[in-house]
Amino acid sequence: MIFVTGGSGLLGSFLIDALVTRGHAVRALYRQTIPAGVVAQQVEWVQGDIRDADLLHASLADVTHVFHCAGLVSYAPQDETALLQVNVEGTAAVVDACLQYPGVRLCHVSSVAALGGAAATPEAPAAPLTLDETAKWDLGAEHPAYATSKYLAELEVWRGVAEGLHAVIVNPSVILGPADWDRSSTRLFRYAYQQHAFYTAGSINLVDVRDVVVMMLHLAFETSLTGQRYVLNGGAMPLREFLAEAARYFQKKPPTLQVPEWAAEAIWRLEHVRSVVTGARPLITKDTARAGRRATTYRTKKVQQATGIAFRPLAETIAWCCAGLQQNLPASGAVVVS
Repeated sequence: MIFVTGGSGLLGSFLIDALVTRGHAVRALYRQTIPAGVVAQQVEWVQGDIRDADLLHASLADVTHVFHCAGLVSYAPQDETALLQVNVEGTAAVVDACLQYPGVRLCHVSSVAALGGAAATPEAPAAPLTLDETAKWDLGAEHPAYATSKYLAELEVWRGVAEGLHAVIVNPSVILGPADWDRSSTRLFRYAYQQHAFYTAGSINLVDVRDVVVMMLHLAFETSLTGQRYVLNGGAMPLREFLAEAARYFQKKPPTLQVPEWAAEAIWRLEHVRSVVTGARPLITKDTARAGRRATTYRTKKVQQATGIAFRPLAETIAWCCAGLQQNLPASGAVVVS
């Protein structure tokens, strides 16, 4: 039996599909809604909170492998507490549950954000950065709350390893796949589809969800490696190029107006004030306004040596995502904005 957390998310849903296709029995944790589809009907679904220790302990009965995909991705100030609860406390609970079952193997999904690397600011432009699994977290640097939560979650896994848990960590960049328009990285495609005129400078590191899944499966089932982490990244692409490529597949107009850095700085400050006064979530935060300004390269030599698997070209991934998303558009072709 294989246990998957975050089974209704982008990565979790593709992982479950691959597991079922390979003939594995799957038990999956979900919070609100069970995904639709034939594959989902073959899964033993468990509803509950990732921090529920008793639920996790019961769910791991007869389990040999755990894939911890559940996590919260947010840069909104209102979610700082939730990030610690879901990403850190949730991971601690999963690790503790695994430790109660000797022989269970854990694959923990972290993020390249946990590798650290201070962002560039108007006051302190930063030189290009290259990171891999050996990157050290700078305790003295300012980090987004999301990145901090993923780093602290990794510490829980390392604690488990020190106590005898067999575990590996994967650090993917932004995962791309055809999924819900209103969730996760898929909103990037929605932005291109809606023909917005503006884009920000900088690049974004991306990886195909299919590559993430196949590498996780290889590391979990085909190796006995433990106490290791692996960067998963298909490459970097300027945000404007990504949006233009997606718009081309959708037969839409690409964005043409670059938002100056000074304007982005002003906007996130105004959004912060509006958020404090009204309680509404900011449309843009300091972290999202500055994301991508510092050119960052993530080395993936370690995972490719461990698995022998190459990453798909980003152009292929974008084409696949756009084709899948178009198939699921409403008959009117309209994209509903939540």
